[in-house]
Amino acid sequence: MPVITRPGRPTLHVAVHDHTDPWRDAPWLVLQHGYGRSGVFWRSWIPYLSRFYRIACPDLRGLGQSPLDFDPHQGIHVEGFLEDLVAVMDHVGGGAPVHYCGESLGGILGIVMGATIPERLRSLTLLAAPVTIPKATQQAFACGHASWQDALRIMGSKGWSEAVNVATRFPPEADPALVRWYAEEMGKSEVEVLVALSRVAATVDVSTYLPGVKVPTLGLYPTAGVVTGHEEAQIRAGIPGIRVINLPTRFHAIQVLMPAACATSLLHFCGEVDGVANRE
Repeated sequence: MPVITRPGRPTLHVAVHDHTDPWRDAPWLVLQHGYGRSGVFWRSWIPYLSRFYRIACPDLRGLGQSPLDFDPHQGIHVEGFLEDLVAVMDHVGGGAPVHYCGESLGGILGIVMGATIPERLRSLTLLAAPVTIPKATQQAFACGHASWQDALRIMGSKGWSEAVNVATRFPPEADPALVRWYAEEMGKSEVEVLVALSRVAATVDVSTYLPGVKVPTLGLYPTAGVVTGHEEAQIRAGIPGIRVINLPTRFHAIQVLMPAACATSLLHFCGEVDGVANRE
């Protein structure tokens, strides 16, 4: 599992999964997780994708196995994340364009890249990716406390995740073991990283980038999503030629609720872009 080290920059962990034929120069597919998560949240997708694409799952700076070797309140910002993703693409793909799938916050970053560095992307897939984090969602993330940041510090990473899981991510009938695993994994995140990241997420707005996205784009979204439903019409109208598939749930965690449906949709979309069938 490679680690990317750069002088004066945060160290990045990138998990690589490759079951492609060794005689085939398969394209790279970068799977970028969202807020407070890590590359392990893609685990159920890997069997569907890694036979046809070389998969890179980066951990955002300070999250997952990317060490906190910097001050999060100084080093957590959108510009840094974009710089990190370019470093990942250079590291695994040697500068060749990659397919990119971003979940939630990872999709927000993908929108910016699709508009500003489209030459680095073969395609863009947005997985339950909003354009902003609206006040109503931020209020839900406060979990009854004065602010989102207060909730994180008072409840801790795991406790906060458990509360938000019920509010926005999972339906009442979700497998309790899955919901518990999700909270435990998010509970591994350093609270101050989540606090710093929450301040960035609370102010982000990529709506002006939508019309400038210049790569083939797929959207995988909940139906009338709790987090994204209010922005879906804007996303559909804003990104030229976007194809949107709605999954049969309102809840945000489609990444783990419906991994097979999401991964196979992504696989077929990438195959269309590449002009291959992606089946045997």
